[in-house]
Amino acid sequence: MKSMNTALKPQLKPQGCTNFRLRRLSRLASRLYDAHVAPSGLKTTQYSLLSHVLHFGPLRPVDVAREMNVDASTLTRNLKPMLAAGFLVQTEGPDARSRMLAITDAGREKRAEAQRLWHGAQLALNDILGTERVLALHALLDESLELLQRAGLGDGQPEDQTGARDE
Repeated sequence: MKSMNTALKPQLKPQGCTNFRLRRLSRLASRLYDAHVAPSGLKTTQYSLLSHVLHFGPLRPVDVAREMNVDASTLTRNLKPMLAAGFLVQTEGPDARSRMLAITDAGREKRAEAQRLWHGAQLALNDILGTERVLALHALLDESLELLQRAGLGDGQPEDQTGARDE
């Protein structure tokens, strides 16, 4: 028999599509970050790529793709302008078939420039949403990521997908 408290409690159910809401939030937040980082000449995806190679490199392109949770074609598309600009270099790996990616001095400088702008985007988002809400959002996202990963849906990487670090 159900308790009186349970029987009187309304059954709350999410309304609308959670995936759509998450994607919409992601697009709006990305728009804000892209606008802030744009004066550096980089997109946030390129800033993320430089950050990953700086923090984890030198490393193989397949390892960069895994760390960033992107497929090989997306990584290749994102790598081309970074290599052409001289922000990253591709060198021989430990064997004849492998390649390694490393950040150059110019890439470090460009990342540092973009990081200052990225920090401005962080502050702007905090101002728009409020620091308490951002902290709550981070906690909810981290918990949700962990639950999805435990359910076998994740890639095992609990870190921030932008590659940006609070430094």
